[in-house]
Amino acid sequence: MQIILHKNDLPSDVVFSGAVAVDTETMGLEVHRDRLCLVQLSQGDGVCHLVKITPGQEVPSNLVKVLTDASLPKIFHFARFDVAILYKTFGIQTGPIFCTKIASKLTRTFTDRHGLKDLCKEIIKVEISKQEQTSDWGASEYTEDQKKYAATDVLHLHKLKAHFEGILEREGRMDLAKAAFQYLPHRCVMDVMAGQTYDILSY
Repeated sequence: MQIILHKNDLPSDVVFSGAVAVDTETMGLEVHRDRLCLVQLSQGDGVCHLVKITPGQEVPSNLVKVLTDASLPKIFHFARFDVAILYKTFGIQTGPIFCTKIASKLTRTFTDRHGLKDLCKEIIKVEISKQEQTSDWGASEYTEDQKKYAATDVLHLHKLKAHFEGILEREGRMDLAKAAFQYLPHRCVMDVMAGQTYDILSY
């Protein structure tokens, strides 16, 4: 695993092809309250680019270009939060999207274990640690453990995507998954506007 940390933006010569796995780290899990601190990206080749976001910085144009590239699929785990915090922070719609958590819920209906740690352990037989999940991502410097944790969250998403695509096709649920992925950016706008407990389908 190779981890490369950048401050404020991706270098212009960093490019991705095929699909890019994306994750974020924030000061907490409330979109309205907490700020974006870090964006992680990987092409699934064992290399992870970490982009540290500092308060008041200019919009990271190279990063935004990647996130909004309509020809480049983005793989998330629980895309609802990441896409919402990216929209709140940069005012962008990220896509196209593949969310491994949604894919898991549509295919692994025999279990309620849809966390990334569970998927990695059960599907690709890789143990990942969540010990640094609640650490201070607003710190001026990251520890090696923080950087490793952040990178690990995106390094396995390509393999999970490939696994779930096979099952979605086999079970005839790929069209349903695609519809859910296409709806996600709109759901995230509502999360930012009205909160994650807002239910547009309620009476």
